[in-house]
Amino acid sequence: MPHRDRDPQLIDPEWAPATSDVVDLLDLLWQQARDTVTTTSVSTPQLRLMYLVDRNDGIRMRALGELLCTAPPSVSRLCDRLQAAGFLERLPCPDSRREVSLRLTAGGRRHLERIRSEREATLTLAVEAMPQADRRALATGLAALQSAIAAPGRLGR
Repeated sequence: MPHRDRDPQLIDPEWAPATSDVVDLLDLLWQQARDTVTTTSVSTPQLRLMYLVDRNDGIRMRALGELLCTAPPSVSRLCDRLQAAGFLERLPCPDSRREVSLRLTAGGRRHLERIRSEREATLTLAVEAMPQADRRALATGLAALQSAIAAPGRLGR
């Protein structure tokens, strides 16, 4: 959805398709890393859930559903599969009997770490092939993008 306070003449029309292409490539990289490391069938939505639980240890299932923009029954099914695989545990919330908090198990954390290591090794090879000036520009641009995304009001916060 376009922002009304931004002048479309000031925005480079090439950035969105180029960024989308990179995101698609990174998504493929994520899937390749997942397929390389795992013997357990873990879907992309399940990995996203694991990533969010890893970043938000003890997150309540309701809050996780909001971050994923997913209905509670779907989140519950994803959690069921991850719990059965030994990657996730559900714990009662200390202040509410009606809510459940989520944590990755040691096996779940190891699984994510293997995927991240595989992905980082592949990214490192690609970045090392870039000229030094492009690497610096990439680091600067990614830091700025991360700050913009993490700003209050972004990503449903």
